[in-house]
Amino acid sequence: MAAARAPRPSYRCTECGWTTAKWVGRCGECQAWGTVTEAGASAAGPRTTAVASVTSPARQIAEVDGQEARYRATGVGEFDRVLGGGIVPGAVVLLAGEPGVGKSTLVLDVAARAAAAGQRVLYVTGEESASQVRMRAERIGALQDGLLLAAETDLATVLGHVQHSDPDLLIVDSVQTIGSADVDGTPGGVSQVREVAAAVIGVAKRTAMPVVLVGHVTKDGSIAGPRVLEHLVDVVCQFEGDRHSQLRMVRAVKNRFGSTDEVGCFSLTESGIVSLADPSGLFLSGQREAVPGTCVTITLDGRRPMPVEIQALTTHQVAPNPRRTTAGVDSARVSMTLAVLHGRLRVDTAARDVYVATVGGARVTEPACDLAIALAVVGARRDMTMHEGLVAIGEVGLTGEVRSAIGLPRRLAEAARLGFTKAVVPAAGELGTVPDGLEVVRVANLHEAVASAERVTKGRSADPVPLHRV
Repeated sequence: MAAARAPRPSYRCTECGWTTAKWVGRCGECQAWGTVTEAGASAAGPRTTAVASVTSPARQIAEVDGQEARYRATGVGEFDRVLGGGIVPGAVVLLAGEPGVGKSTLVLDVAARAAAAGQRVLYVTGEESASQVRMRAERIGALQDGLLLAAETDLATVLGHVQHSDPDLLIVDSVQTIGSADVDGTPGGVSQVREVAAAVIGVAKRTAMPVVLVGHVTKDGSIAGPRVLEHLVDVVCQFEGDRHSQLRMVRAVKNRFGSTDEVGCFSLTESGIVSLADPSGLFLSGQREAVPGTCVTITLDGRRPMPVEIQALTTHQVAPNPRRTTAGVDSARVSMTLAVLHGRLRVDTAARDVYVATVGGARVTEPACDLAIALAVVGARRDMTMHEGLVAIGEVGLTGEVRSAIGLPRRLAEAARLGFTKAVVPAAGELGTVPDGLEVVRVANLHEAVASAERVTKGRSADPVPLHRV
């Protein structure tokens, strides 16, 4: 009789959960290096599942009650905007962000507003003590009778709290701190996160209880834990923001119940987090008079148009090599724009330091901001001011042409709402209905754009820079 063959060990990626029969240095799924570790012996032969009796027969799709999946507003307007109108019963929402960005403050505000509306909310914290959460709730005004608080890190105990309190909304802060005694590994590992997420999602689907999970992110900004976590949940939201700015933004990267084109804006203050239905003032300076080297553009973040003021400054070169310093804009696009200005309009910045930045910590990466960057640099180099109330929208090509931008009608409508009176836009592309009070100038190239944007020359620099068309 032949001896039984010993089961072979298997290897698993600690980042995404990918498995393989032999060890490799790089994960075949997420391409991460050094994350594949031994997961133990794999069972020999395929496993089969016995057929079970059907307890609930399949129904015609038209007979399914769609009202059971209706939205339930959270009371936080900008969060509801991102979710598509609110949280669907039984849905599991994963909110991820960097440490200190305000995730716990936002979910605590959501819990308090739901409790104030008469819902029973269970807030499970695994990172802080109950007294620490209570202090934050007192600071932001979130003390409500219907808000239950439990400081637990054991999955079985958390499920016991859910069964005992029967909440209308469950919040877990955070999913990486909860562990199960039935699964090997430390909390936050691949096996533990998968087990915790599966257990919570199972309870949510059985009881139609919405769940909000708070998640951590890694150094590169991706959600920590196995990638299967993002596949299991219904909604994945990214919480973004700079620690040195009050602005916080929430965007949905996955939403089974709505669109992923919406962005929510918040202001994080000492008294809590406040929804910003109109964040336009954060990205515009308070300077009313036209200043050389400034230009405003309208960006699209998802479906939301937002104005961004771009400022540029050119100074005499002080280092052996000219500096190109950017803040809030893509440095590669700025370098390309400077090359186009030099090659097509002979605006020479080769021997000068160039600084380009946005106002209010805004970040713009879309090509539609190229024209505003170009006009700001030309204005700074020639000491030239633009028309008051001017916005510039368009992508700049290497030949100097101004290309069309997506969502131009929405951008123009937002510009008119904010009081801008003149818009320089590409000659190609759909304009739609031009808003009242807004003069639209369509240009085909950079030379036409600069000529239509210039208002008056306040004074020439020591080395005046003529504008040539090449």
